[in-house]
Amino acid sequence: MRTRTRLARIAAATAALAAAAVFVAVPSSAAPQQADHHAPAKAKPTIVLVHGAFADTSSWNGEVTRLEQRGYQVIAAANPLRGVASDGAYIKALVDSVDGPVVLVGHSYGGSVITSAALNDPKVQALVYIAGFIPDQGESALGLTNKFPGSTLGDTLQQVTLPGGETDLYVKQDLFPKQFAADVPLPQARQMAAGQRPVTASALSELSGAPAWKNIPVWDLIPTGDKNIPPAAQEWMAERAHAHTVVVPGASHAVLVSRPDKVTDIIVSAANATTK
Repeated sequence: MRTRTRLARIAAATAALAAAAVFVAVPSSAAPQQADHHAPAKAKPTIVLVHGAFADTSSWNGEVTRLEQRGYQVIAAANPLRGVASDGAYIKALVDSVDGPVVLVGHSYGGSVITSAALNDPKVQALVYIAGFIPDQGESALGLTNKFPGSTLGDTLQQVTLPGGETDLYVKQDLFPKQFAADVPLPQARQMAAGQRPVTASALSELSGAPAWKNIPVWDLIPTGDKNIPPAAQEWMAERAHAHTVVVPGASHAVLVSRPDKVTDIIVSAANATTK
């Protein structure tokens, strides 16, 4: 009786071991797999920043620091400020050299440039205008400025005649802080005045071609203390372009210098929209 009981226990143990061996031998690929319903996240776009007239790439220093801290690749482009079509071609060549999607950001006259540069370019996922022109075909920066009252820029300009007959425009250094950068600390505004890059007079009166903003999502930041481009003109252009608009009360035309947090936030909003 004891022998039979012992044999039964041995048989049961052997059967259990065999079953375990069969279970272990089943390849992992045969086990049911849970479907992954999460699509891979899109890569962050490169942010290309385009300054406007009477400024340079250093105007974007605050945004460059903040965007890089958030993990973005950033290029502050040196806008030639020679003409809308030629400047647009220059920025387009820069965009074409970037791997992956791009968000183009333009300040002031730089808005006209990105409007040209992004035309029919599938890399450009969003356009962001910072106190910028959003021209339609056949419009100029000068014409849009004069469409509404409020600009005092004309009385502050200094002309420099170039050897080829073209005219460069500067903002007179003593008038620059109040005209261009009223909410920037005075020592910094004076540095900006000394380092400003001129724009040609012809660039401001050059008529724009077909606009990219009719086929690309638009964001626009409008400073209400702008003395260069009347806020009313900026609001009118933003509404026409169906822009996602942010208004910064009291900020000057140099809002990219005085309010880098606000400017960074709207750029990130546009970039986030491209990754959804």
